Amino acid sequence: MFDYKLLAALAAVVEQAGFDRAAQRLGLSQSAVSQRIKLLEARLGQPVLLRATPPKPTEVGRRLLNHVQQVRLLERDLQAQVPQLDDSHLPERLRIALNSDSLATWWAPAVAPFCAAHGVVLDHVLEDQDVGLKRMRAGEVAACVCAVERPLGGARSEFLGAMRYRALASPAFVERHLRDAPPAEALLRAPAIVFGPDDQLQHRYLASLGLEGPFSHHLCPSSEGFVRLIQSGLGWGLVPELQVQELYRSGALVDVYSGPPIDVRLYWHHWRNGGELLAEFTRQLQRSAGQWLVG
Repeated sequence: MFDYKLLAALAAVVEQAGFDRAAQRLGLSQSAVSQRIKLLEARLGQPVLLRATPPKPTEVGRRLLNHVQQVRLLERDLQAQVPQLDDSHLPERLRIALNSDSLATWWAPAVAPFCAAHGVVLDHVLEDQDVGLKRMRAGEVAACVCAVERPLGGARSEFLGAMRYRALASPAFVERHLRDAPPAEALLRAPAIVFGPDDQLQHRYLASLGLEGPFSHHLCPSSEGFVRLIQSGLGWGLVPELQVQELYRSGALVDVYSGPPIDVRLYWHHWRNGGELLAEFTRQLQRSAGQWLVG
């Protein structure tokens, strides 16, 4: 039989990115959390954590974490049916990975009614849409929004819609960098804004114009900061239409090239055995996401 106190310690260390914060979350000493991890490893006969900074689960650790995520959701269903079992009196938490652009635009209005109606609080883990599924694979989250269609074993994938991106810059940037050369070629020499090392949108856009090779770029891991840098004339970049509608209509941001926008298809991944709470949350997303995403 599983000792869920030991599994809870493993989940806390991974989710809190360290033993100190895991101890605070569980109300234990750091040594107690460490002892629980060692006991779990002794019972399994193999390590469940790689002692890195932050700690990372091993393959067996990931399997245990995936089990923990599903058990938490199933326990919530049982507590709703047998309230006497719930002695925490705390709202249910859903830990979800999603991309920063979704969080900055459509996500909040899409999920707020559900959270208010069901007393659910969310732990958001930000990850680029191209690689967000790795958080679910690692057992760190119960579900995720990402651009990958194929689900993990034991999970489902639901298409939510596409987020439309436009290549934009400030009028001053266009005047300075793109006026005296063919715009497509000039984009390789003009500085771009890239969200992070996993962000390939600018690369894909240049490839769609037949342009290959390295290009100068700033890194900015913030959706709001990304737009601010473009407004300030530091570079051009792919920005969600939802995020800059007023700036685009007013002319504060303009297209850098007359090519088509890029649509990024977004999928909702969730465990098949995630219980009724996760199923209801999924239905809410399927009903509401289409108000903001392209079908």
